[in-house]
Amino acid sequence: MPKFIFAYHGGKKPETPEAGAALMAKWTAWLNGLGDAVVSPGNPVGKSKTVSAEGVADNGGPDPLSGFSVVQADDIDSALKMAKSCPHVEHGTIEVAEMMSM
Repeated sequence: MPKFIFAYHGGKKPETPEAGAALMAKWTAWLNGLGDAVVSPGNPVGKSKTVSAEGVADNGGPDPLSGFSVVQADDIDSALKMAKSCPHVEHGTIEVAEMMSM
């Protein structure tokens, strides 16, 4: 079954511990709802840097990565359906791409 990476962009740190707990509860419920489709729940990521032929930029680009997950699905449409139900879409975007076998 194909694997897909969900690259999370945007979002912000919760303003209070209570907001953080509520967000974590939404994420946990979403991940648990995906069941065996979750290959790796992934992680949030820290501040990023962008490397190009011109050098290294400290800003992470115009839409910096904020985290990732890996899921398996029958096809891209099934993966997109999973992504649309993710709590991250309430405050950011999710880039979905099939992971190619090598």
